[in-house]
Amino acid sequence: MAVNIANGLPRDRFRPYLCSTRRAGPLAGYLNNDIRHLNLQRRSRFDFGCVSRLRTFICQEKIHVLHAHSSSLFLGRLVSLLVPSRQISVIWHDHYGGSEWSDRPTSLYRLATKGAAGVMAVNYRLVAWASKDLGISPERIWYVPNFVRPTSLTGCTPKELPGFPGSRIVCVANLRPQKDHLNLIRAMAVVLQTHPNAHLLVIGAPVDTAYADSLRHEVSRLHLEKNITFFGQVTEVSPLLLACDIGVLSSASEGLPLSLLEYGQSGLPVVATSVGQCPEVLNYGRVGILVEPSAPEQLAEAIRCLLESAELRQQLGQQLREFVRKVFAPEGVLDRICKIYDFVLSETAT
Repeated sequence: MAVNIANGLPRDRFRPYLCSTRRAGPLAGYLNNDIRHLNLQRRSRFDFGCVSRLRTFICQEKIHVLHAHSSSLFLGRLVSLLVPSRQISVIWHDHYGGSEWSDRPTSLYRLATKGAAGVMAVNYRLVAWASKDLGISPERIWYVPNFVRPTSLTGCTPKELPGFPGSRIVCVANLRPQKDHLNLIRAMAVVLQTHPNAHLLVIGAPVDTAYADSLRHEVSRLHLEKNITFFGQVTEVSPLLLACDIGVLSSASEGLPLSLLEYGQSGLPVVATSVGQCPEVLNYGRVGILVEPSAPEQLAEAIRCLLESAELRQQLGQQLREFVRKVFAPEGVLDRICKIYDFVLSETAT
């Protein structure tokens, strides 16, 4: 999202920079050429050289808004205390995917957000948490949905994948407990009882290695090696999605998952658990199938329903594509972000 926002901001109103705190990663290659990228190469939590480098950069470039994503809030607030008074305002962008779990240290976040200009949150549960638990004024909390950068699928060649056309199921989600791939793997065991050609493609980095190992162990325990393939991290998912037939997200908790927007952009019919902002993305079940979390039998039945009807797959895929283009268009979200920047900057100027 940081890359998408930086690329999309109107240049006649703002001059965007992008700072990565630890390593740049593959998404750095998607930055527009006019965006200066600062890579702090932070070595540890207490790397004070990193703090000094960011402070110097902010002062030299006369930066006025620090848009801090996720845990970079803490670095951003620390640096803001070290620059000249009122030069910079910190806006925290809360993407937390475990909103249903409420497992973050509230007192620490309350301290970090004290004095911040405001909070952007990707779902309404996070909006409520910022107001009730962090004590932030409602007029300084903004719901800002995610969006995906426009991608032309014209000329995009579907990637050759395991499985057969009409039977490929894809899950784009990094391997960590909140995404609950175990739920999906167990659902696949049920699906295969009636649809032995079904094939699941799991796309995502093994963020939690112990969890990733547990997934492979479960696949082996259920003898699903021929029907489930782990692809690891993939930077450009469009060629894979075009070769698949059903998009699935089996999470136990979510923020507003980009994968659902990517499924919609590619015209895939979707089954997702009813967590986070997933119901909104699927228009509360009107353009996709919603199931309860941690219910593999229910998830399996929804997947079976789509596998058995090419007509339903086409209908839901088209409806989701149109809904994502209309409701989660970059232009509307970016306009919302620009208005937040203007609000914050107007306070600094007074």
